[in-house]
Amino acid sequence: MANSASIESYLHFEGYDSLPRDIFDKKKIRAGMRKAGRLVMQRAQMNLALARGAEGYPVNRTGATLESVSFRVSKSGFLVRVAPKKTSAMKEYYPAYLFYGVKRGARLSRLKAGEKHTGKRRREGIRLREARRNNDWLIAPRDNYMADALQDSNSEVQAILSEAFAAALS
Repeated sequence: MANSASIESYLHFEGYDSLPRDIFDKKKIRAGMRKAGRLVMQRAQMNLALARGAEGYPVNRTGATLESVSFRVSKSGFLVRVAPKKTSAMKEYYPAYLFYGVKRGARLSRLKAGEKHTGKRRREGIRLREARRNNDWLIAPRDNYMADALQDSNSEVQAILSEAFAAALS
């Protein structure tokens, strides 16, 4: 399961590192980055829609997760970020809950003013602590469909970017 924020969701393009950024036509670089970002975004949406909860991906019930996947080119134009974003349809940013998971058995809150210790509260605390000790998941971590989309379209993205960088030099 690709369940860590690691280097696997990052693509470094070799070959143009030694050249200063000033010599490139930024319009062409940004156009290439937009094209690459759109490709990875569409691949991530397709992975999510076609998996239907299989392969460790989250289930797509309302389409809010699909609609939340978008891309953004940086101000300089030399970076594109593809990620799910919080939309107005979401109450919480739940792609984070899907990626990291949620442990069963939350911590007990403090007693409110005037509240007494009761046997029921004690049993509840024992149950919650036991669930935490057993590493029970309320929501199990899901696979990273964004990293998989980048990995699947790696060669196509490199071809798009090499073409854009070559065109931006001339």
